[in-house]
Amino acid sequence: MNRKTFLNSVIGAFALGVTGFAASAQSGEPIKVGEINHYKRMAAFAEPYKQGIELALEEINADGGVLDRPLEFIFRDDQGDPGEAIKIAEELMTSEGTVMITGSILSNVGLAISSVAAEKGWVYLAAEPLADALTWSQGNPWTFRLRTSTYMQAAMLAEQAAKTDALKYATIAPNYAYGKDAVAAFKEVLTQLKPEVEFVGEQWPALFKIDAGAEVQALERSKPDAIYNVTFGPDLAKFVREGTTRGLFDGRTVYGLLSGEPEYLEPLADEAPEGWVVTGYPWYDFTEEDGANKLFVDGYQAKFDETPKLGSLVGYMTAQSIAAAISKAGSTESDAIRMAFEGLDVATPVGDITFREIDNQATMGAFVGKTMLKDGAGVMTDWTYLDGADYLPSDEEVTKLRPAE
Repeated sequence: MNRKTFLNSVIGAFALGVTGFAASAQSGEPIKVGEINHYKRMAAFAEPYKQGIELALEEINADGGVLDRPLEFIFRDDQGDPGEAIKIAEELMTSEGTVMITGSILSNVGLAISSVAAEKGWVYLAAEPLADALTWSQGNPWTFRLRTSTYMQAAMLAEQAAKTDALKYATIAPNYAYGKDAVAAFKEVLTQLKPEVEFVGEQWPALFKIDAGAEVQALERSKPDAIYNVTFGPDLAKFVREGTTRGLFDGRTVYGLLSGEPEYLEPLADEAPEGWVVTGYPWYDFTEEDGANKLFVDGYQAKFDETPKLGSLVGYMTAQSIAAAISKAGSTESDAIRMAFEGLDVATPVGDITFREIDNQATMGAFVGKTMLKDGAGVMTDWTYLDGADYLPSDEEVTKLRPAE
């Protein structure tokens, strides 16, 4: 499949007779989408994410745009502040002519945008935030999530943990919505799969303010058989270095949510841990047999002369999803876009995904494997891609978790 054929398969299926995806020149004003993110505070993730969007937009608009109009993103920086994100969302929707909102990495910011979207009747595609509350306890008809949720990824790791002899677990996670959800989900699923497990210690460092030495000492005192780690970014780097120096990981398997993502693994260089079971993104291992994954990686490297991150993939899929939804809607009206997202199917580099009608959660999966050092850098090995649809609760369970609509 070549790149143009792949692009056509992504959005052409939703054209519904609209001729906007023809290769002819576009007409009309751009369709604007507001993108809110933490470009300064979390540049290592946000910038590759933005570049992924830009690559998708280039392909979409080269192939005729959406509804015969160019698709345009307006990028705004919220500095990782929920109040600032709400202010920007209101400006984008009322003053800048955007038809919907997307973005955010931090879950507390995503939840804030979701709340105002529900209040105002604006469509919000939460591209990055992982907290389960977004689609469950605080879910609403106007908020959709693209990326594999906390519960889904935690369930994937718990499944791997249940296959081992480890019975005593300790956890470490940032003390906010994402971290809390990640630990609760891992406990829930692992206990269901292996009732005899015991959780002997929990550490809750403040986000990006970890005292790694103290946390490592506390974990060691609990004498676990295995450790579940949810730290990321600079917190992960400090935790890995202190844990390695103090021997915390010796003889123990560590399960790392996000720890195999290039954004967080690459900065560790030759200090990257080995043998951790992680979720991540092994872009370097894709071959021609991996089809659309390889096409995306090659296209990204050709455009930006750098290797992709997981954020790059998520950004690309964000623009794909929005283009598909607006095309299916045949309109830029908020309610039409909202209804189009419900049950929306999108062809992406990782395969076909669906935005479930029951909870507005996409079925994007995750890559799970083990860390190892290769040529002085941390990579994932023995990885496999797990379909997100296989790690979501039943409709009956979701109706108990999500507010009635």
